[in-house]
Amino acid sequence: MTSRARWMVLIASFVMATAYVLPLWRVDLIAPQYPEGLGMYIKINGVEGLKPQDLNSINNLNHYIGMKRIEPDAIPELRYMPWILAGLIAGGLAVAASGKRLALHVWGGALALTLVAGLADFYRWGYDYGHDLDEEVAIIKVPGMTYQPPLIGSKKLLNFRATSWPSGGGIALTLAAGLVFLAVLDTRRRALLGAVLLTAAGCANVPPRDLVVNQDACEHCKMQISDPRFGSQVVTTTGRQLVFDSPECLAEFLERTPADKVASIWVLDVENPGTWVSAEAAGYLADANLRSPMGRITAFASPAAAEAARARLGGRLIDWAVVRGGAAESVHGGP
Repeated sequence: MTSRARWMVLIASFVMATAYVLPLWRVDLIAPQYPEGLGMYIKINGVEGLKPQDLNSINNLNHYIGMKRIEPDAIPELRYMPWILAGLIAGGLAVAASGKRLALHVWGGALALTLVAGLADFYRWGYDYGHDLDEEVAIIKVPGMTYQPPLIGSKKLLNFRATSWPSGGGIALTLAAGLVFLAVLDTRRRALLGAVLLTAAGCANVPPRDLVVNQDACEHCKMQISDPRFGSQVVTTTGRQLVFDSPECLAEFLERTPADKVASIWVLDVENPGTWVSAEAAGYLADANLRSPMGRITAFASPAAAEAARARLGGRLIDWAVVRGGAAESVHGGP
């Protein structure tokens, strides 16, 4: 985990603790006979009226339509939730202290599941509350009518307008979940960057492949490679192995290719066909009696090897910078 992610988790843990003092949810009921409205707060360990007598008034109204009374002591979730929240807060503090990415993912998943389960349970409770009616005690009976309050938003129930929204504690839990999500993103971004760097490093270590004579085609000029002595190769940062029939075609390709796309560059030692040499470390002869398929440059294992070959082949000793700089002239047979 990054230090920023750890701070996010720490802050989220303290923000969640506010749910012990702030109500999680608020439900309001507005009707002509109750111009000031009725309402209740759902807290982590209880249910209370917005005003001292509101909960009792709501229960009396429920009796007329056969709905159950809201008895906080009869709701088991109100006994469990304080302990569940305490476990989540303790887990968050432990994650912030440990800085372990796996711990963050496990704890973040547990937090998300708990919040989703809490909303699902609240919906289930509201469904049961509004559908399980006692027709025998109900004074007001409307066939097919149910009285499930909305989970979020407003809904018309007879002559009442019921409105349900998260309150301070619910908003705090949502903000905490958002902070944890950002912490996971921040940590995953760092991990993704590391994976990209490792992949790039791995591609840089991809070796050149063997040429398949009379089957491979030059990446630059598209001609079939028929002479295995003059081949060259580029390994890209994505691990592709691009082959060429001569150092000249290789140089032409590099001239139009961004350097950050190239992991390594190779040429074949003309004296040892099949032996790849780093292009920067190799030695080269220009205008020698031994000419490549596309021009006048021949590669050797080292500058010393090229110098030794010059005595019998003639030509000029050049380095890799000259090969790259004079590629176009060489391909087209310049002086």
